Amino acid sequence: MSQLTVRGVPADLDRRLRSEAKRRGLSLNRTVIRLLAEATGQATDTAKLPNLNYEQFIGSWTAEDVAEFDEHLRQTRQIDEELWRE
Repeated sequence: MSQLTVRGVPADLDRRLRSEAKRRGLSLNRTVIRLLAEATGQATDTAKLPNLNYEQFIGSWTAEDVAEFDEHLRQTRQIDEELWRE
């Protein structure tokens, strides 16, 4: 499956697409794919579309998980001065 980047989407169109995605209960990506398919006369087989619904992961971390993850991130943001010396 390929990827496509669309630049310069007008704010009103962005709002309408997001509203349509919400109305359909789909992700913005899936909604745009379906709208493009409809506009070009292509049938969309939803079984072939990737499942990008990440809701199953929301709220699944404990407070300890979050703290551990944040600590690891903090460590990666430290600059090792020895590595940057000439």
